[in-house]
Amino acid sequence: MTGRQLSLIAGAGSALLLIAALGFQAAGYAPCELCILQRWPHVAAVAVAALVWLTGQVRSLAVLGMIAAGAAAGVALYHVGVEMTWWAGPSHCSGGVGDLSRLSTQDLMTRLQSAPVVRCDEVAWSFLGVSMAGWNALLSAGLAGLWAMAARKGA
Repeated sequence: MTGRQLSLIAGAGSALLLIAALGFQAAGYAPCELCILQRWPHVAAVAVAALVWLTGQVRSLAVLGMIAAGAAAGVALYHVGVEMTWWAGPSHCSGGVGDLSRLSTQDLMTRLQSAPVVRCDEVAWSFLGVSMAGWNALLSAGLAGLWAMAARKGA
């Protein structure tokens, strides 16, 4: 298999992960802030694959695709850690509201009304004991490996 073919397969993998995320969202699983953040590197990987397809340049673009897929895996691993309470997530999506005793009633109401509905530290769906973020981490790491193979093979 050529580097170009591997790049296109890796880009298609990122596109499928994005479609799956949107499908879960359409099915009623609202994404948290970290879920949405995990999507952007896949968007970048799809764009890189499109550039490979249009230009035929593989080696340098595949490195960019590998970085994008690696970033997706990294954010997903961070999200898994937040879900498993290995570390704290962003306070605005993990239940942290700070010191309420120093807030006025108006400030408290404003903060409550602007609080996100979906928490980052709760698993919304899992399969075989692995959350969506966990599956994204695993699959994104695999895609990063495909991009690395594409970069190694070149054009």
